[in-house]
Amino acid sequence: MKPEFPIVEALPELAYPAAGEATPDPTLLILNEPLARDLGLDPNWLRSPDGIAFLLGQRGGYALAYAGHQFGQYNPLLGDGRALLLGTFAGYEVQAKGTGRTPFSRGGDGRGPLDAMLREYLISEYMHAVGIPTTRALAVLTTGRKVQRQLVVPGGVVVRVARSHLRVGTFELVRNNGTADMQSRLEDYAWSLFPGGVDAVAQRQCDTVAEWMGIGFVHGVMNTDNTSISGETLDYGPCAFLDAHDPAACFSSIDTQGRYAYGRQPAILQWNLAQLGFDGDFVGLFSDALQKVFARKIGTSDPAKINEWFASLPGKDHTLAHASLEGKNPQVIPRNFVVQRALDAANEGDLSLFEALHEVLQRPYEKPPAEYQQTASSYVTFCGT
Repeated sequence: MKPEFPIVEALPELAYPAAGEATPDPTLLILNEPLARDLGLDPNWLRSPDGIAFLLGQRGGYALAYAGHQFGQYNPLLGDGRALLLGTFAGYEVQAKGTGRTPFSRGGDGRGPLDAMLREYLISEYMHAVGIPTTRALAVLTTGRKVQRQLVVPGGVVVRVARSHLRVGTFELVRNNGTADMQSRLEDYAWSLFPGGVDAVAQRQCDTVAEWMGIGFVHGVMNTDNTSISGETLDYGPCAFLDAHDPAACFSSIDTQGRYAYGRQPAILQWNLAQLGFDGDFVGLFSDALQKVFARKIGTSDPAKINEWFASLPGKDHTLAHASLEGKNPQVIPRNFVVQRALDAANEGDLSLFEALHEVLQRPYEKPPAEYQQTASSYVTFCGT
């Protein structure tokens, strides 16, 4: 199927042609065949040399420009520094991350460590399995090249799928640096995909972040450039899940002030939406979304009982406390200790722990073997850039 690029046609000023770098020994490690078929892509072709070159961006694509507030500081030009839009298929954008330098790499190598790419595949597909809006993962490839991060590790590429990669940061860039015509075209394009404008974005984002809170997910980098217009969870860099419930839990190595801690995610979302131009009743919107999530989780819509339950959670195992109730709750999450063990083994060439964990996480409402409930006394994640 020939790729389409509707965002490039609508907003060529935001799209910069680029191609993935040559790789010494590329290997397709994981392919999400059901998702490939949903996109109209032939899994057999994707496994071929031509298909692998496509997934690595070596057949060409586009790096998209956007701005963003990172940890509260505005950067007027960020953009895809290590990612390429490969095309739109069946209404979904396919993007490869870790393909090498682009015009937005800002001195970086544009590459991705394999463990970070596997983390994105694992956690995004888990989020999909529990019904939380998210980008999906189509494939993970190794490049045959080592990359230097905290350690020297194998290089990798993740290919992800989104309804759109438009972000709050896209609107910030166009508002601050674009023409009136460009801003009009951005709005026309965005709201043709997602009717309802800024108010609808706020509703989608409130619903999604409320779901994060319900499951104990901590995003880690809730910058405006990682807040999507679609409401999909975007960018699984330094993310993690609560073991013990703790509003101050923060796992990102770069978030030294705890700006994006678990309990601060609603306030950060409010701030991010204000940068988009939302001036409605955020507190009411988010409170309603959170009440709905916890009403489902604990089996009552009584606000007093929900608030009492939420106040009782600190110190408890977030997942097991909910799994013991009658509401519909996952029995398993990507436990930080278990995830790290699987990623460490993958870096050494052993995918068996990763594959077994992925299989368990695709059945989130079944009680897992005890080994998948092991917890970490402390945990730090890295963004992989």
